[in-house]
Amino acid sequence: MVQEQNTDSKIARVLLVDDDPIVLDSLGGFLELDGYDVTKSPSIAQGIDCLKAGSYHLVLTDVSMPESNGFEMLRYIKANHPGTVVILITGYGTIESAVEAIKEGAYDYLTKPIIDDDVRLAVQRALHQQQLIEENRRLKAALRERYSYENIIGQDYRMAKVFDLIEAVADSKSTVLITGESGTGKSMIARAIHGRSPRANEPFIEVACGALPDTLLESELFGHVRGAFTGAVVDKPGKFAAADNGTIFLDEVSTASPQLQVKLLRVLQERRFEALGSNTTREVNVRVILATNHDLAEEVKAGRFREDLYYRVNVVNIALPTLRERIGDTPLLAEHFLGKYQQGAASRVRGFSPESMERMQRYDWPGNVRELENCVERALVLCRQSVVGVGDLPAAVLGGAGEATDEVDAPTQPTTLSEALAGPEKRIILAALRANNGNRQETANQLGINRTTLYKKMKRYGLQGPSAIRVL
Repeated sequence: MVQEQNTDSKIARVLLVDDDPIVLDSLGGFLELDGYDVTKSPSIAQGIDCLKAGSYHLVLTDVSMPESNGFEMLRYIKANHPGTVVILITGYGTIESAVEAIKEGAYDYLTKPIIDDDVRLAVQRALHQQQLIEENRRLKAALRERYSYENIIGQDYRMAKVFDLIEAVADSKSTVLITGESGTGKSMIARAIHGRSPRANEPFIEVACGALPDTLLESELFGHVRGAFTGAVVDKPGKFAAADNGTIFLDEVSTASPQLQVKLLRVLQERRFEALGSNTTREVNVRVILATNHDLAEEVKAGRFREDLYYRVNVVNIALPTLRERIGDTPLLAEHFLGKYQQGAASRVRGFSPESMERMQRYDWPGNVRELENCVERALVLCRQSVVGVGDLPAAVLGGAGEATDEVDAPTQPTTLSEALAGPEKRIILAALRANNGNRQETANQLGINRTTLYKKMKRYGLQGPSAIRVL
């Protein structure tokens, strides 16, 4: 009976290696009748040549052959073709050799004489395992692509500095502290560091420290043993244990209590800890990335954050700019989110009107990139035209920075467009100057204009002196 098999909608390719021509013909013919694409090889050397020439889903190889054995073939495949599964075949089966085969990475171990139903079942299960391996590989590759820094949108020079830091620290084991306002993308930066590190294929564990009460947070991080507290009916490994050999990301670390800060200091120094209720010390190999939207130096001065812990976590600091500090990135981000949500009913929307984009660039985005993403998603849901118009934007954006002036309630006076735009332009330039401590080159870079143009506008609006920047 021909068995229907499918490996990602392709005919499964099987490599059969055996020095016995009778086995090659009989077993190869049997597999071909079951619908597999079979390549037959009489030796390990020729089998390796076949693997070098093309890919195979499954390899069935005899263990005992004159010039080498199936275990050597198995080791070669595991080292060079990790997506290929292996079944070993032998005429002298023992429990010891079967255990050795599984330890070496073989999926299954069959003994001669081979029974049709046994080999059919083993091959079907092995190919299913191969599908799982390939799917896992694809998912990991997709995650690496999603969280690679190339997909973090930004052309502002501040973001270029962030990209350089990600590249510099990714290969190291150093603790990283990511700072920035809420919504600036701290979690994505942490995942990008992990995704570009040697630990990329190991776990990435994220813990939102501010989302849990302190008593539960300690258990969440370090685990507990049964009976450690009321309700602890079973042992539970913590997040540090789950992140072993990988990366743990502690978001909102400034919310940790003084008692928990002591434990964090120890695990950062020694990579050792005890679960709640346990006297057994566990050691982990874990890379720690932390994030906060608070100024930890100020928290130390206020006595809310341990000074020794601050110096331990602040090994490498990546400070993320706010969206209002890189207003030139607003159109890029808006177009990116438009593409992300441009599905289904929103597929008719092709872009943003010049007026709506201007409004978004004039708004100061207190919720940063996260707020912009929510704004674009909402606009696509409400939009009934081919482009997002001003009326599709939230009221907060329409009444945002650049429009709230002292003259809002004054009677409307006839004015030219240039005069009407002078006030908002002056405030945008002033905000950029303050953000850059009066540095004209950095301000010009942020605003996307050259330094000469900035100087002329500063002269026009009376923003040439440091006192003007402070007072206005």
